[in-house]
Amino acid sequence: MKKKIVLDGLRSVARMGETAVIAAKAGIKYAKDRPSNAKLMRETFEDLGSTYIKLGQFIASTPSLFPREYVEEFQGCLDQTPTLPFDYILGVLEEEFAGRRLEEIFASIDETPLASASIAQVHAARLVSGEDVVIKVQKPGVDTILHTDLNVLHLATKLLEKAVPKVKFASLADIVEEIKVRMVREVDFIEEAQNLDDFVNYLNITQNQKAIAPKVYHQYSTRRVLTMQRLYGVPLTDFEVVKSVSDDPSQVLITAMNTWFGSLMLCKSFHADLHAGNLMLLEDGRIGFIDFGIVGQLNPEVWTASMAFMDALQKTDYQLMAENMLKMGMTAHKIDTHVLAQDLERLFGGVMLADPQQVLNSNPADLNDIMLDMVAVGERHGIRFPRDFALLFKQMLYFDRFMRVLAPYTDIYADQRLQMVQTIDPNVLLKQ
Repeated sequence: MKKKIVLDGLRSVARMGETAVIAAKAGIKYAKDRPSNAKLMRETFEDLGSTYIKLGQFIASTPSLFPREYVEEFQGCLDQTPTLPFDYILGVLEEEFAGRRLEEIFASIDETPLASASIAQVHAARLVSGEDVVIKVQKPGVDTILHTDLNVLHLATKLLEKAVPKVKFASLADIVEEIKVRMVREVDFIEEAQNLDDFVNYLNITQNQKAIAPKVYHQYSTRRVLTMQRLYGVPLTDFEVVKSVSDDPSQVLITAMNTWFGSLMLCKSFHADLHAGNLMLLEDGRIGFIDFGIVGQLNPEVWTASMAFMDALQKTDYQLMAENMLKMGMTAHKIDTHVLAQDLERLFGGVMLADPQQVLNSNPADLNDIMLDMVAVGERHGIRFPRDFALLFKQMLYFDRFMRVLAPYTDIYADQRLQMVQTIDPNVLLKQ
């Protein structure tokens, strides 16, 4: 125990030194090349690694808190990182499963990773019992680096708030604290396993046989290692493949959306990173939901108002949309809902009438442009959006764009198969 404390302390000191060096290089680059502040910050964050990459992604997905130029710049803050040697992966597995020989757990482990991100690396494997699985292994020092970086950031934000009282990033220290809570959860694979269990339980209770999430092998999972069932299929980013596999591509998205909407009401949290890469069309036709590391939560009042807002969006009732924005408690100011409704109609009228064929050539960041425009409308009326509502709404935009590609002649908001508000009694969960 003492040895671990000493090692963690040494790693923290080393990390602070590394951070100082990279920050100094950024200062030199700014003096020499004069890049934009947003670009320099993104490049510096990528050099600083996992914590700052995640922070960059937080900025990119939170237009309600950060200036537009930063949100747009950080769209390029990628999570794909260099792979780690297979020996390291084996070392972590041996450490986490101390007292058991790996040969007694895994019949084989693929040396080439399926993916490598800032937090973890994923390998395919097979258990001795015959099941195909994927193993998510945490990268070295992530926990220590995370806490060291966030403590430094917290101190920096406190100093910045004192030096520049009117800085636009109001309550920066509170924002850093929120980031810390979310990121600490993301590096705890036990919590991710619980998110998966919760979603699987929801599928079982609702007798949903059209969707699936990976089964967690808890006996082979720890805080640093997550062993899950391997799903075989194609991501929904492979639009042409989905079209060739499914007789009715629109039903693929309808199933995914109905499943996700149900989880908003019947799960403790909702999948907050459900881009097309985290949705799969399996070989047997089911929809696979993967990667539950990032989730959101809505309190009942915000959830009810959010669903009413989206139902109003479905019906293009802009007055009702405006009224429900206020019910979310996003402002303390008196607002003219008729003027707000007119602004919403100007914004969403263009979105709904967009040529579906243009989506094939569009940049995913266009979705964020819509979100940014919506935030701008809100700001003009003194409205500040809750972060989890922004995640919720952005997911709706993703679904809308995917449907326009998979079924360009389908009006998603008028499709009778779509059930944005589920009819299942939430109390049914309490009886399980």
